[in-house]
Amino acid sequence: MTKKLFGTDGVRGVANIHPMTTEIAMQLGRAAAYICKDKDDKRRHRIVIGKDTRLSGYMIENALAAGICSMGIDVLLVGPLPTPGIAFITASMRADAGVVISASHNPYQDNGIKFFSRTGFKLPDETELKIEDLIFSKKIDSLRPIASEVGKAFRIDDARGRYVVFLKNSFPKELDLKGLRIVLDCANGAAYKVAPAVLEELGAEVISLGVSPNGTNINAGCGSLHPQVLADAVIENRAHLGIALDGDADRVIFVDEFGHEVDGDQIMAICATDMLAKNQLNKKTLVATVMSNMGLDIAIKKAGGKVVKTAVGDRYVVEEMVKHGYNLGGEQSGHMIFLDHNTTGDGMVSALQVLAIMMRTGKALSELAEVMIALPQVLLNVRVKERKEISTVAPVQKLIDAVEDKLGGNGRVLIRYSGTEPLLRIMLEGQDKYQITEMAHEIGDAIETHLGGKKEAK
Repeated sequence: MTKKLFGTDGVRGVANIHPMTTEIAMQLGRAAAYICKDKDDKRRHRIVIGKDTRLSGYMIENALAAGICSMGIDVLLVGPLPTPGIAFITASMRADAGVVISASHNPYQDNGIKFFSRTGFKLPDETELKIEDLIFSKKIDSLRPIASEVGKAFRIDDARGRYVVFLKNSFPKELDLKGLRIVLDCANGAAYKVAPAVLEELGAEVISLGVSPNGTNINAGCGSLHPQVLADAVIENRAHLGIALDGDADRVIFVDEFGHEVDGDQIMAICATDMLAKNQLNKKTLVATVMSNMGLDIAIKKAGGKVVKTAVGDRYVVEEMVKHGYNLGGEQSGHMIFLDHNTTGDGMVSALQVLAIMMRTGKALSELAEVMIALPQVLLNVRVKERKEISTVAPVQKLIDAVEDKLGGNGRVLIRYSGTEPLLRIMLEGQDKYQITEMAHEIGDAIETHLGGKKEAK
């Protein structure tokens, strides 16, 4: 079945335009409440709702709460808190589900709704399909608890403090951050109070950026989408490193002391090789997506481990980790999942793990990042008129096969359609940037010829 509302990370779109309307939000609240309510359990059920700093969060929060309460379930409102903080609070308070109102790294006019189960994990595809079925089939329209059975809404004032303590507990108790000067960019998002507090309480000198949200400036020229701002501040303040979060703080990007970006692949390489050395990486395996650089595979193999690849999306990384008992995974974009600490990508948990390695080894971030040497990578988009399975387009597939033969074991070709746009994404990796750039354009030209469309620089 094809989803009508949910995408790869919840429901997302421009706020106040379908599907991100108050009407849909209320129906999502009603359907989610119906699914998570145990009909044989007579206790009052509870759902946690948190959000980032977008102006439209107030509107959607009220609609969601109304829908949930209309099904006889209580709502726990925690206000602005990072997405991983909602996952933690949901599991910690033994709530029946958690809801996050956020569009992550998108601009402020967008918003989104994503759900967590009572255990703090994102809902699987089949549960999202059930929610959609309840909405469009109108199966629960007639269910209307009345009188004392209607749900109540409560504000949880200490949620931020609980999450700060949780984050600090993910950092080794025998260490602190005294002597470190850190530039921290919170993207005017959900972590604007939590993140500075954690680093300062652990002893760091913190220079904070992006901590003045006004409802419209989330991700605007700041945060993990704009690391150059962070890099300039690190150089200007002679800081030891910079840390940039996105709007809902589920991902993180670093900048070393020289202002060079350290991406998710490098962060995973640093943490995975450290865990391998301490025999803490479960089954000596790291989980990454097909977009991760081959340099990551090489670094982990050299350290005695291996990398397992999944489809793009942190939810697929988590599913693979849970299924096989792995404890570290992530994406090049900066989503890292440390299952020993949290159930979803957590930018601050990731940052604290890297900071712990720095403090324990006495090494600068630039030195730690040398554990991985990224292979040159070329990305090219082709806007297509039709989406055909590439293997069925013989001339294109023949060219791809020839390119792969030429690269041998020293590179790779990845072709995939965008999940949200009529784009075919071409990615090549290899040891010679000039060679793989030529190859990428050759494949792009073939796709233009046989599928129609136009190449776009990435």
